[in-house]
This record gives sequence, C-alpha cells and structure tokens, in this order.
Amino acid sequence: MFSKLTSSIVVALSVLTAGCALQPESDTLAQETNGAKKPNVLIIFFDDMRFDTFSYRGGPVNTPNIDALASEGTRFDYAMTTTGLCSPSRAALFTGRWGHKNGLDDNVELYHSRLAELDPKEGGLLRRASEAGYLVGHVGKWHLGARGTELRGAEIDLAHGHEPRERFTRQWTPYVKVPQVKGYYEGKLDANNEKHEYWMTLPGTYEDTAAYKKLVHGQNMIRQAAKDDRPFFGVISFNQPHPAYRVPEPYASMFDPATLELPENHLAERKNKPLAQDGIWWPWHDVGHMSDMDWRKSRAYYYGAIAMVDRIIGDIIKTAKEEGMYEDLHIVLLGDQGSMLGEHGLYDKGPYAYDELMRMPLIIKKPTAEPKIINRQVSMLDITPTLAEWMGLENDGDVDGESLNPLIEKGDAAKQGEPDTALYAYEWYNGSWFGIRAIRTPEMKFVWNPGDTRDELYDLKNDPIEVNNLIKDKKYQSQLAEMAKMLEQELTRIEDPSVKMFRHHYKKYL
Repeated sequence: MFSKLTSSIVVALSVLTAGCALQPESDTLAQETNGAKKPNVLIIFFDDMRFDTFSYRGGPVNTPNIDALASEGTRFDYAMTTTGLCSPSRAALFTGRWGHKNGLDDNVELYHSRLAELDPKEGGLLRRASEAGYLVGHVGKWHLGARGTELRGAEIDLAHGHEPRERFTRQWTPYVKVPQVKGYYEGKLDANNEKHEYWMTLPGTYEDTAAYKKLVHGQNMIRQAAKDDRPFFGVISFNQPHPAYRVPEPYASMFDPATLELPENHLAERKNKPLAQDGIWWPWHDVGHMSDMDWRKSRAYYYGAIAMVDRIIGDIIKTAKEEGMYEDLHIVLLGDQGSMLGEHGLYDKGPYAYDELMRMPLIIKKPTAEPKIINRQVSMLDITPTLAEWMGLENDGDVDGESLNPLIEKGDAAKQGEPDTALYAYEWYNGSWFGIRAIRTPEMKFVWNPGDTRDELYDLKNDPIEVNNLIKDKKYQSQLAEMAKMLEQELTRIEDPSVKMFRHHYKKYL
C-alpha cells in the first residue's frame, strides 16, 4: 500500500497554469520524480476569490486556517490569472496554455457563448496524471464542459458545478433575472428584504450548503486516496465565493455593513475609460438601483463567504491529517480570478484588467522547502509546469508558463535580473469579442483594447487603485513605449495571433 507518510498532497485553490515535465530543481524533487516516490497532489480551487481579504494579507477577514497554510508554504503575493473569467482561466490552468492554443477563450455553457466545452483532445493535467499511473479525482466545479473530468481519466468524478452530465445541452439563459433586477428599481426586494442577485442569507447552517456537500465529497476522495496503492492527483473545486454572495448564519451577520472600510476607488467615476466597462453583460451588472448600504451589504456577505471558505480549508486539512497524509503534503491554494465589489462602480467581472480582477491568491506548500514570500509576479500558467515537475508527467504540448520550483526553493533571488512582467488577456466574454491584452510590471500597467479607440496606462506606484488613465499623458510617453515593447515581446513569445494587429496599432513605439 502506498505509504501515507510519504504521500504529498498539492492543494490548489483556483489554479490555472501551463503543463509539462521539466528538469527537477532539487535533489529532493529528482528523487520524487525519478525514483519510486511520487507525490500525492490535491488542488483546492475557489471561484472569484480576491487576493486581499485574508488576515495574512492584512485584510478584514480573520482566516486562521489560510494563514496557517501561508505560514508553512510559499506565498505568491503577486500572482496573476490569465483571464478574469471562469472557463478560460481554468482551461489555462489544466492545459498550461493560453486560449488561442487550447481553443477555449470564453465561458462555456452560458448565455450566447460560442463554446460548449474544452476540446477533449486537450487532456491536460488530469489525463497526463492518469497516464502516469495516478489515481485521478475531481470534485466540484469544472466549467469546461459536461463529463470533462471523466473523459480525461478521472476515476472519482463528482462534478457538482455548472456542468450538466449530458454534453452539448442548451445554454443557461438568465430570463428570470431580468424581472428580478427590474423589480429592485421598483422597490421590490427578495426574502428577508435582501437583493439576492447581490447578497442572500441562506437557510440552514454551514452543513446545509452546496459548498459543504462538495467538502464531504472531497473528504471522501482523500480517504479513498489514502487507501489506494497509487499516487493521487485530485481537485476539490468550489463555487464559493462567486457572486451573488450567499451564505448562512453566522457568516451572514459576521460583518457589520455600516462599519466596513471602503477602498478609495469604491464607486469611483469611470473617466477616460473604455466603453465596454459601461456594458451590462448580465442583468445583475445593472447596478443603478444599488444604494450605499446595498453595496456595503454585498461586501459584508463576501467577507462572510471568505470566512466560510477558511472553515472549508480547515476541514480539508483536518481530514488530510487524520488520514496521515499531511506531513508530506504539497499544497497549492488559489482562486481562479478576483471579483469586483464596487471598485470603479463595477460588480462581478467583465472585460477589463483591474487588479481586483486580475490578481488572485496563491499559496504553495512544499514540505521540503522553507516558507517564503515571493514578491515577483507569477502567472496561473506557471502552476502547470510546477505540478508536472513534481509528478514527473510527460509533456503534452507547448508550455506557456515557467516552473515555480526555483522560486519555491530559492525565493525571489532565483529570478534576479530577469524581467518582472505579467500578461493578461480577455478575448471574449460570453460571445462578445474584446481582444484585450494587458501587461503589468510592479510599476506600470498597460491595457490594449483593440475593440475600442481608448487604451489604458496606469502608474501603479502613484495610483495603485487605477483611477487615472494616463494613455494620452505626454509625461508618460516613454513609459508607454517601454510597456508597448514588453507587450509585443510577450505576444510574440506565446505566438499570439493578435500581435500583428498590435504591431500596427503601436508601430511608432516598436
């Protein structure tokens, strides 16, 4: 029987990255991938979870379980998603490739999206692990097409997210949401005098929630893996804390809306911004009815959802310890992207590149590595080659990210002297094309909006809340030229077809 004490679990909360087997970065890793010992890997994935609310980041929510994990692992405090949208970011994580390569650059199975699934030929981490002899399991939200985990070799296949069990079903369309939001303008409220498209007190307790049901399935998956002779690769994926923010007591009343501290860009007027940011892409994006207290309640319920997320993580870790698996656990904890809580007057997500959406939480615990805080920017695409390296997986195509193992082993010094940039894309949003590409450095952010005549440039040192678009400011033309060159280099590196159009738009700077 596979030894519990030598197993390693990678827990990744909302993970998205590039996949292939690279050369081991340490003697320990070489021993794991070249010898008989292979690590157990568990990804714990959360949906639309921001980077800034945990107590270990100085945020407003007390998160002792997440904090404990952060204290044992490597904190990637500047981790960036690939796309601020569920399906494309998840496709990037599991395949390790950008959407123009894996074929999935939009949401699937939702109102007027072009796509129904990630092409089954894109087996990604699940199939690669299965072919490498792993017991593969997936619990919870997949959002890459019906039966997608099963088709990729998951023996434990418990998808309880958006996906139906039948492939190519009709898309979900928000007909019922239209009169509901219209009613808010007319003073009509939902049960408990709430606006359920923004916040809701769920009946019952923690144990009555859909998230708890996923937790139980995830715990059972861990117990099954502990009894199996094979190494284990599993994913536990939660829909929480995705808006609308819906939690039971005590989480619904945990934060007083009236006393919450709001960020400086809360409801900030959007001046000199792309027109798409004014778009109502879903009925609940129409927020003209929201009062100050409505916004505060939405934020309070989001914070309550994060407190519940922390409890979920604690319960998963407790089960791993009870099964004797935790000591050698490799843990990756992340969210697929962030979410807007009223910053710039925006709610949920949409076609833009603000930090509240672009940045994501990422913690990786590798038992043989000392705890660290990484301040370099990393991408969701970097998770895939990291896991592939640990598990000794065969390459299955292009690798758009870089292994995080050098940073895990040596800290920021491992990349000293190398450019510190992060690339971001927003090609489609449920059937609407935007083609957005953004590049971020610690000092600046440049957003190219090819579907608009207005691009964006932000001075992150002096304006971290991204209120002032400096794209036309003559004082920043040298910075714009530098950022344009960086973006052109990245688009060329990943063979992005949009690079030809970008070169034309910014030829005077290249």
